[in-house]
Amino acid sequence: MTDAMNLQRLTLAVDSHIARVTLDRPDVRNAFDDATIVELTAAFRALDDDANVRVIILAANGPAFCAGADLNYMKRMAEYSDAENRVDAMSLATMLNTLYTCRKPVIARVQSDAYAGGMGLVAVCDIAVAADSAHFCLSEARLGLMPATIAPYVIRAIGPRAAHRYFVSAERFDAAEALRIGFVHQIAAADQLDASVDQIAISIASNSPNAVGECKRLVADLADKDIDDTLIAETADRIARIRASDEGREGVASFLEKRKPSWLG
Repeated sequence: MTDAMNLQRLTLAVDSHIARVTLDRPDVRNAFDDATIVELTAAFRALDDDANVRVIILAANGPAFCAGADLNYMKRMAEYSDAENRVDAMSLATMLNTLYTCRKPVIARVQSDAYAGGMGLVAVCDIAVAADSAHFCLSEARLGLMPATIAPYVIRAIGPRAAHRYFVSAERFDAAEALRIGFVHQIAAADQLDASVDQIAISIASNSPNAVGECKRLVADLADKDIDDTLIAETADRIARIRASDEGREGVASFLEKRKPSWLG
């Protein structure tokens, strides 16, 4: 899969139903450019369609998780026409949404700093685990810009109250604050980061692939809905359908018969 896509800015590996996509431009602190955006989009679309993959880890090599946009990329963007800027912005927005809507759960392994668009990459992941030494910053306002394409995902992660502060202040904050405001789910010492991420990934990979996908979609579909008669009926319909599914029947049967379900081999 990796060779077929000829990835230059990422590495991709799959083992035991767990895929690892790694940003691999440590010399520029894994800042992204238009080519990185294309590769991330292609990699996640391929993994979304790969039935062997049950969970994806988004990681990075080097001293930073992602420093946002590459400086040379920003210089080129400064010369773009309005039409070119819109096309480029839509490419970034599409990449973010591709990660966010991936049917497989995505775990961000944040080993160090995530700034600007790097925070967007963390926000589109379902689960985020950060090293306790990591720092975060929505720095766009310092440059006369705004975090527009990443905003829907960051606001969902930290809520509007925290977004009001960090969008306009462009303050740098640490992993403890990221945990407090809900941007990351867990922090770990640097030497325990892989163990913490792997534990979550293994747990997900051990579950029913169909149920995991349905659970992810359940959160996305129901998060902002009013609890009314329509929603109550919808949830009843969903549980009825999954009970009657092949994996639903197999999961219950294996539990009652005290054996491993078929998806565990």
